[in-house]
Amino acid sequence: MQKSVIETEHAALLIHGLSGNPLEMQYLAKRLRQAGFATLVPHFKGYGFGERSDPFATGSWPAWRAQVVEHFDELARNHRSVSVAGLCVGAVLALDLAAARPGQVAALSLLATTLAYDGWSLPWYQFLAPLVYYTPLRYRYSYRERHPYGVKNESLRKWIAREMAEKTTSIAGASSLPMTAIYQAKQLIRHVRRVIPAVNAPALVIHAKEDDVASLKSAEFVLENIGSDDVDFVLLRDSYHIVTLDNEKELVADETIRFFRDRIGKTAKAPMAGETPRDVANKSAAAA
Repeated sequence: MQKSVIETEHAALLIHGLSGNPLEMQYLAKRLRQAGFATLVPHFKGYGFGERSDPFATGSWPAWRAQVVEHFDELARNHRSVSVAGLCVGAVLALDLAAARPGQVAALSLLATTLAYDGWSLPWYQFLAPLVYYTPLRYRYSYRERHPYGVKNESLRKWIAREMAEKTTSIAGASSLPMTAIYQAKQLIRHVRRVIPAVNAPALVIHAKEDDVASLKSAEFVLENIGSDDVDFVLLRDSYHIVTLDNEKELVADETIRFFRDRIGKTAKAPMAGETPRDVANKSAAAA
């Protein structure tokens, strides 16, 4: 059977969350492959769980970036276009990539972008975290993942809780997050907040209203500061943080495929200039 043009010419790079693994992106990757994209979901040394010599050997954020750029450049050498989707800190890395490769990223899908750890499920004592990750204590302390594990779906949440109790990881990532990783993520976030005006790639921002790790303020920051004039926003109402696994994973995949196809096919709709998550929420409330 002859392959479609889109399958042979267009690729998608997927970046999972911090201390996560490619399983977080497996549904989205499957859907993108079915849509004809050559899809790559790499393991990232240090950044991802399972690729470390010890739990605190997370490496530096420039090392994370170097791996992302290497995978992107390899795809770009073999495909006419490369789109990029990232989850959580993976979305921050996707923004950093787009800033480093201006005009080369066909489209971005930014999923639960985390530019601040300010979600409702984080412990009350989080304000003490700088005492850990800005001191040598970061090499000794890990943040234990806790209920609701980033998912609203109750059956999936129970399965994740059981896996994390019995193992060191699950489909939702590692059972604990070393402070060395959070420290590096904070440095990356600070950098991306500065360079985001240089990001000119078309961008789809997908964020859950009830994200338990990163509030809508992260999505608002992207929409208000990104340099691209082609931006879409999708507000999820039945998911928490790990939107690629939760109740609306089908919608996340549908919207990502739509956006990628539109942009590589040069049939993009007019951008939603100036519209923020708050605008969408207010419109929905007024219509109710």
